[in-house]
Amino acid sequence: MSRRGRIDTALTRLAPRIPSHERGAVVDHALDSPGLKTAGPEAAAWLSLVSYVRHVFTDYDALLADGYDVDSARFFVAGEIDDVLADWGCTRSVCDDEA
Repeated sequence: MSRRGRIDTALTRLAPRIPSHERGAVVDHALDSPGLKTAGPEAAAWLSLVSYVRHVFTDYDALLADGYDVDSARFFVAGEIDDVLADWGCTRSVCDDEA
């Protein structure tokens, strides 16, 4: 199976109800991100999924533009990220990862 296929399979396990157009964007991000080139499929899928949701579905970028540091901005949007992930059937939480 190709790397794309392995990441897509991992993403299906992580977020079984993710819309197909969002799925493609997350997989593309995982494949295109230099920092994820050596990550395993599960890690690449998770990190790409969280990053995608953070940038597309929250005010994260606006918080950064307003002068918040990365850690503070991530803290303020963590609940919103978890809400989207839960809607997509994900049982993992970014809030759990930060504890």
